[in-house]
Amino acid sequence: MGTKGREMVGNKVDEVIDLLNRALADEWLAYYQYWIGSKIVVGPMKGEVMTELMEHAADELRHAELLVTRIIQLGGKPILDPDDWKKLTNCGYDAPEDPFVRKILDQNIKGEQCAISTYRKMMEMTKEIDPITYEIALEIMRDEVEHEDDLQGLVEDLENMKFLR
Repeated sequence: MGTKGREMVGNKVDEVIDLLNRALADEWLAYYQYWIGSKIVVGPMKGEVMTELMEHAADELRHAELLVTRIIQLGGKPILDPDDWKKLTNCGYDAPEDPFVRKILDQNIKGEQCAISTYRKMMEMTKEIDPITYEIALEIMRDEVEHEDDLQGLVEDLENMKFLR
């Protein structure tokens, strides 16, 4: 833990650590949702969707790494028990009970939209008090916006397939 780095955040440090841990819970659940979705997805464009989901899963894991590193830098303790992921999540977890491509894509789009809102709030809170957390949130939000766009593009491609018949 860096004393000066923690001091910079001031009396909001515990609040920032809580935000980071909640985002960490989201990232782990998003990672699993993407990963398991890539394994069970069925339907048209299955290969393209599987590839995209695995790419997004890797990004979510990288996001978790960024968040854990920042939590530790601030002197906090990252979530240690996976049971706490669902308790702390901002975005929840939608089990992919229906493995059809469209359903999997819709669930993940919903998750990305929640993540975008979560990181926007984190950026608003940290902009003036914690430029490092702000930059991490900005970096992650860029990925989440790209993920939403990628997934919506796949939905558009899927919809356009109807017109090719």
